[in-house]
Amino acid sequence: MPTGAEYKARISGYNWDDLINLWSEIELGNTKTVGWDKGKALEYLVLRAFQLDGADVTWPYSVYRDRKELEQIDGVVYADGLACLIECKDTSEAIKFEPIAKLKSQLLRRPTSTVASVFSRNGFTESTETLTISIAPHNVFLWTGSEIYYCLQNKCICRGLIKKYRFCVEQGLPNYNITIEAIP
Repeated sequence: MPTGAEYKARISGYNWDDLINLWSEIELGNTKTVGWDKGKALEYLVLRAFQLDGADVTWPYSVYRDRKELEQIDGVVYADGLACLIECKDTSEAIKFEPIAKLKSQLLRRPTSTVASVFSRNGFTESTETLTISIAPHNVFLWTGSEIYYCLQNKCICRGLIKKYRFCVEQGLPNYNITIEAIP
């Protein structure tokens, strides 16, 4: 299995078109055939998209205390004044609430202005969306596969994050679908 540094070096050469091609392989579940281990392609694709769109990116890392791993973070992006933890789920099923609960716990150990985003190839269960809306604070944004593809096509993942954040501030809903209206 390649190291994080090897994945980072590989994805650093990708442009928007390369990311769209990689997304096609992710959707088909063919990432192993193009040299990416399960789940890693989506993690690095999302972070590279943010990087290409002008965000500062912290690549996947682990947090240790007393030489014990406390948590593994898929990445962090800093865009337009927001600090956002990234969690990616490349599964064939819709995501249940557990990853959101885990992220909410991780956010409790960080400054209150920090938000998080969960990117899921196949979306979220209805109960996950309901719980995400019901449990305050609304600091975890949900991203579906169609939104990922939209951002890749339109080179607008940072603006997508800001759109989700602003909608949540204004409407109190963390699951706004950015494909509903064009992002300026």
